[in-house]
This record gives sequence, structure tokens and C-alpha cells, in this order.
Amino acid sequence: MNKITNHLPTAELQALDAAHHMHPFTSDGALAKRGVRVITGAKGVWLNDSEGHRIIDGMAGLWCVNVGYGRHELAQAAARQMEELSYYNTFFMTTHVPAIALAAKLAELAPGDLNHVFFASSGSEANDTNIRLVRRYWDVKGQPGKRTIIARRNGYHGSTMGGGSLGGMAPIHATGGIIDGIVHIGQPHWWAEGGEMTPEEFGLARAQELEAKILELGVENVAAFIGEPIQGAGGVIVPPSTYWPEIQRICDKYGILLIVDEVITGFGRTGNWFGSQTMGIKPHIMTIAKGLSSGYQPIGGSIVCDEIAHVVGNADDDFNHGYTYSGHPVAAAVALENLRIIEEEKIVDHVRDVAHPYLAERWHALADHPMVGDTKLVGLMGSLQLTPNKEKRAKFAAKPGTVGLKTRERCFKNNLVMRHVYDRMIISPPLVITTAEIDELIARAKLSLDEAYKIVKDEGLFVEA
Repeated sequence: MNKITNHLPTAELQALDAAHHMHPFTSDGALAKRGVRVITGAKGVWLNDSEGHRIIDGMAGLWCVNVGYGRHELAQAAARQMEELSYYNTFFMTTHVPAIALAAKLAELAPGDLNHVFFASSGSEANDTNIRLVRRYWDVKGQPGKRTIIARRNGYHGSTMGGGSLGGMAPIHATGGIIDGIVHIGQPHWWAEGGEMTPEEFGLARAQELEAKILELGVENVAAFIGEPIQGAGGVIVPPSTYWPEIQRICDKYGILLIVDEVITGFGRTGNWFGSQTMGIKPHIMTIAKGLSSGYQPIGGSIVCDEIAHVVGNADDDFNHGYTYSGHPVAAAVALENLRIIEEEKIVDHVRDVAHPYLAERWHALADHPMVGDTKLVGLMGSLQLTPNKEKRAKFAAKPGTVGLKTRERCFKNNLVMRHVYDRMIISPPLVITTAEIDELIARAKLSLDEAYKIVKDEGLFVEA
């Protein structure tokens, strides 16, 4: 076999990929039909592919490349750490400086009394940690029956068995089942499920499903509730203003631990360091990953409040849980450098004061498009709800996702990465995006919507369910 490099013809790279590479959340049939896109380089908010296209990455990879691509400082941080200490574990009463420094920095940045960090290599792993952590906490407290964790339908907490079980996505549950002790309540998606209620009424009603479920199961059996401040992979679902205050009240009333999944919303995405601050939530545990290293190294973790850390840490027996790469020194060093960049370049301020206000003006104007029924934007995560009838908040008669997929394909053709969740289009660009790049993103999004609308009309798909 020839040496595999960026310089091989695209067809040869695609053939090798098809022969040997199993892709996440993908079928071989879909790859064969559409052809895999080979990314060969990136800088800032721009990707390059093997065909020479220059693509705006409207998704920051998978919601993660907060400081943009091609940051030499992060490569240098990794190289320095590899030369000094390439790896050591944090088991068996051992630690190292990068893990110490990163845990201390995260405790400084996190709100409230979230002062302790259990490291993992991803958000999925961190949410697996959270399952064991909250059950261990209640066990040590003398309440071993408190094992059930309540989550939400259409929430996303990873795709491991634990994280996928916490998430409320049926296709994931259908692939191998779910673990015991996880139950789901409704999501706060007013546009799709609010009926005749106002958003505020609906937000309260959906939050109060948590209280009803606690009472149904028995408070003596419920360990925790988990939710994303804003549902990311579910479609950038922004809850009504009444939702999170009521969730907080219920958790406080019944003494239920509150886990807030900040894998997407953390590290500046919402215009604050954490989505919990944007939405006014006070969690006991915060799940982190993605923007922690801007995707330059695989690292995640659980930031844990004083009470849980002290109860679990001071138990008679060990907390028998951990990963080979928990607090990996190279990943931790890169994460520290990433946090330095975010702080020193005032990237959170840029999101809040520059990028969000400008994008909001341009993004919400897309509501004038005949196929767009709703626009949402918090910080730099946004969504467009596609519909055949804005006034009725109607769904398409076609299979859910048909129109969204056609729109996504036009985005790809126009060198814009914008994902679809069923018939909802979503973006989450790198936080360093400039106003000029926002203009280009919007221009390509508008062109793609126009082209998709014509296709949908021509194919007779612009019909209400």
C-alpha cells in the first residue's frame, strides 16, 4: 500500500475509508450513496477538503473547537508535555502537575462550590462517572435505595451504555438497550409540543413532570435529575424562561441531586463560562468536555460540589471507578493552555458582546424565509425550525428529517457545515468567528435554504402533516 497522505486522490482515500473505517452514527449505505468528505486541514473557522473546497465550519467540529482550528500554542503545549511526561496514571495515590493544575483552574472557574474534578476522556465517560458517583453518594449516606436517575426524552448525554441510557434518544436505546434505573420525562420543546399553552405555561408544565415522577417513584428511590441547560444534539432546544427555575425548586424541595450536562454549553458557548450561569442553575455536578480543550485533546470530567466530594471521598471504602486516561497529562496540559487562550483573548467577552449580538440580528432575520417557522439563538448555538406552515407550527407530511436532510445537503454543497436534527437546522460555530465570517455563514445558509425550498416545492414535499 502507498503511504496514505492528504495528497492521494479523493477517490482512493474514499475507497480506503470504505474498506477499513467504521464511522459513528453512520451506515455504509449512506456513505456509499453520498460519498465521504475528506477533511485535510483547517484554520480558524475554515476547513479544507481533499477537493480543494474551503468550508465554513458552522458546528465547530462536534460543538467543540471553541478557540478555532490551527492554534500553534496548543500543539506546542502538547509537545512540551510529551517530552516531559508523556503519560502517567492517577490511580494508586499518585498524581502529576497537569492534573493538579487543571483541577485547580476548573475549581476557580466553576460557579458556587463546584471545587472538585473527576477526569475522564469524554463527556460520555463523564456521565458514566456521574451515574456511579451519585449512587455511591447515596449509598455512603445510608440510602442505597436512591438509585434512579431522571432524565429527559430527546436529551443527549453521550453514546456509551451509561451516557446513552441517560440520554432520551430512542435510536440510541434501540442499539443495545439501556441500563437499569434510568427513567425519562418530557422535554421543554414548546414549538413542537406546546400545543395551545404559552411558552411560560408549557415550561412550568414540563418542569412539573419531574415532581410528578419523583412522587410516582418515591423520593426514597430517586438519586438525581440530569439535563442540558440547552439541549444541543436534540436540536438546540431553548427551554422557556419558567423551566429551569421550577426544576431547581423541585430538586431543592426533594433533596434530589442536580446534574447539569455542560459538555456543549461550557467554556463560553452561551456567552458565559458555563450555561448554568446563563440559565441561572445551581448544579451539584457539572459534566464537562468538548470546549475544555477545544477538541485538541480528548478530555472530559465531572466538576463536583463540596458535599458530594467529601461524602464519597471520606467513605470507609474506595470509590472503585476510574479510567486509564483520567487526567492524562498531555490532555490536561492542552486543556490548561486552551483555558489560558480563552481568558487572555477574552473570547467569552467576544461571544457575549460582539459575535452573539451580530449573529442574532442576522440569524433571526432568517425567520422571514418561507420555510423557517422559528429561530433560536443563545450565545453561539442556534437553530432554525423548518415548517410548511408557520402559524400552525406544522410538521411536514414527509418522514421527519426528510426536509432537514435535503437542506443539510444543500449546505454541504455550498461549503457550509450546518447540521440537521430531523427538520431543525442547527449551528454552533467556533467562538472566535468574526462579523465578516458571520456574514458569509448567513449568506451560505440563506442560499442553501432557498435551494432546499425550491427542491421541496418541486418534489411536492411542502405539505403539512
